Amino acid sequence: MIPDNPRILLTNDDGIRAHGLSSLEKIARELSDDIWIVAPHEEQSGAGRSLTLHDPLRIRQWDERRFSVTGTPTDCVLIGVQDIIPGKRPDLVLSGVNRGQNIAEDVTFSGTVAGAMQGMQLGIPSVALSQAYGFKKGDPIEWETAELYGAPILRRLFDLKWPEDVLININFPDRKPEDVHEVEVTRQGRRDQHILHADQRTDPRGEDYYWLAFKGLLSNPPDGVDLKAIYEGKISVTPLHMDLTHGETLGNLKSMLGGVPPKH
Repeated sequence: MIPDNPRILLTNDDGIRAHGLSSLEKIARELSDDIWIVAPHEEQSGAGRSLTLHDPLRIRQWDERRFSVTGTPTDCVLIGVQDIIPGKRPDLVLSGVNRGQNIAEDVTFSGTVAGAMQGMQLGIPSVALSQAYGFKKGDPIEWETAELYGAPILRRLFDLKWPEDVLININFPDRKPEDVHEVEVTRQGRRDQHILHADQRTDPRGEDYYWLAFKGLLSNPPDGVDLKAIYEGKISVTPLHMDLTHGETLGNLKSMLGGVPPKH
């Protein structure tokens, strides 16, 4: 369980100046007055769990409890917990609010989820929060939806003691707050079509280059997964963990390959 007035570390992957980080701070201040912010100095979307190993990390202090790091969300949480925040470790890590949904396969390369995963790895309850957008062409991002529902959902989570190897992934739908009527606890989904593609272009010198982009296509997911919940305008809450082992295949491989290694 999370204590009253917890010490909360905030991070994100959209950078220290991101609107979503301001939304996350609004959410966090409904829960505590002991808030620390350690976020990337520049946007790190798609960074996943990458660590900065070949370049020095530099820290900029913006105010007493607000810092940026020239690295990834994983770097930020690691340095924030171990080096920046004095005294007591954080009771909670919140990562987000991401500009865009982190559902289905997105979670494997999401810097937002990675920030929460690093908190979890350090033994701190951690939650990733994302605000979906792009389902209503031309409309602004509905940051107010995450801001209204974020703190009440987190308060309910505080009453639970989820396993130490689990992080909570919350996605808010692309709906105005008054049009959201349900929270659904979901499984991680899987898209039935590939939406990430390389867009080939030509620069002024006539050389080809590629720009990775997402196609605005919806899949046809089953009930009970994060994709379906977001498509239907629900808040999706998904417990995630790091164990990527596939149990059924593990058993089959043991029966085929266990024991003395084959020589031919």
